[in-house]
Amino acid sequence: MTGGNASAGSPYAPHTAEETAAMLDAVGVESEEELFDIPDPVRFDGEFGIQQRTEQATRRELQRILGENRNLTEFLGRGHYSHYVPSLVDHLADRSEFLTSYTQYQPEITQGFLQALFEYQSMLVELTGLGIVNASMYDHATALAESALLAARVRKTSGNRVLVPDSLLSERRSVLENYTDGPGLVVDEYGTDDANVDVDSLAEAVDEDTVLVYAENPTTRGTIEENLAAIGDIAHENDALFCLGTDPVALALLQEPAAVGADVVVGDAATLGLPTSYGMGLGLFATREEFVRQVPGRLIGISEDGDDNRAYTLTLQTREQHIRRERATSNICTNQAWVALRTAMHIAYLGSSGLIELAEKCVTLADDLAGRLDDINGVQAPVNDRHHFREFVVRTDQPAPPIVADLEERGFAVHEVGEHEIQVCVTDVNEHAIGEFVTLFEEVAN
Repeated sequence: MTGGNASAGSPYAPHTAEETAAMLDAVGVESEEELFDIPDPVRFDGEFGIQQRTEQATRRELQRILGENRNLTEFLGRGHYSHYVPSLVDHLADRSEFLTSYTQYQPEITQGFLQALFEYQSMLVELTGLGIVNASMYDHATALAESALLAARVRKTSGNRVLVPDSLLSERRSVLENYTDGPGLVVDEYGTDDANVDVDSLAEAVDEDTVLVYAENPTTRGTIEENLAAIGDIAHENDALFCLGTDPVALALLQEPAAVGADVVVGDAATLGLPTSYGMGLGLFATREEFVRQVPGRLIGISEDGDDNRAYTLTLQTREQHIRRERATSNICTNQAWVALRTAMHIAYLGSSGLIELAEKCVTLADDLAGRLDDINGVQAPVNDRHHFREFVVRTDQPAPPIVADLEERGFAVHEVGEHEIQVCVTDVNEHAIGEFVTLFEEVAN
């Protein structure tokens, strides 16, 4: 304690009344309450206003509320993908030594968790071909944003432009712009052609002020990007980094990012280990070994203890905010270590052959479903004349909104992406419902 009455506040922030008054004076307010803008309707007035119930009555009420949820079979995608998570992942990850662990600052008591995270990093190193993977970022969007900040730090000359495709999901662009606003970076876009990168448009857009060129494979519309090497060449010819967005399942089958010139790989690694959560994820971040001291987030390394035994530990912590404060490479505080653990368990369960088999299924299922929808009168699938992974866009003669609404009424959820366009995603999780889905799609589309 530095003084003051511990009972008057948190023992973890033991400021005296004098210290608190000095800080409030420095920021120009009279009370701590003035620092928060809490609307009256949600401001706590001392009463919760919750009716008292027994445990049994509370359970019945919760069951009633949860029973109002729609039970939809999702054919949704666009950045959120479900693959079957084996029960062993839940059982192992729910062990108390994993579930209650926070950042593993004390290696002497967290060797098991640290080793699991090191294995996660090693698996993603193999899949990306890049030498460094962290453990980890919040999600795909924040990993992309951190790649832009890394590019600005390591670029040999000045520059402030980040180039992204015009098809980039709005939520990812929003996070990117939020992160890059403070450092003074500008997010610009280049064109796409039939869902893939328009190489000529990119070549025209890039210039000496470009620090990062970003592309995705698979793309937002599920197509396989065919010009990755050309994109990397254009970026490098202008002294910019090439960042590729993808995920572990796709990486099992598609071109290795390092082989096509990718300097950074980002994405959502929680396509394995977690069911679709539409929010929580696991940000994949991989890069070249030469950038290791610029990497955001946690890194697990191997060392030796005093008895020359192999020991795992958080390494190169002088990059991080808990040591370098405002001079840190990133202000990311906590991470998604437990989710990374789940992803590592899932990959280990599948093994290399199982992971490839799952990735191949993502191609064959999409191709089969697109063919069956294309046989329906008034439906074209897929719209884009490309190879697809998991998802594809369907064009309908009838307006898309009522088709989407009718499908939802009948228990199926899809994305409306245009006045006459619907995006459909299929994986091992919903393949059992393909037959019923096609039948209902034909009914509502005509």
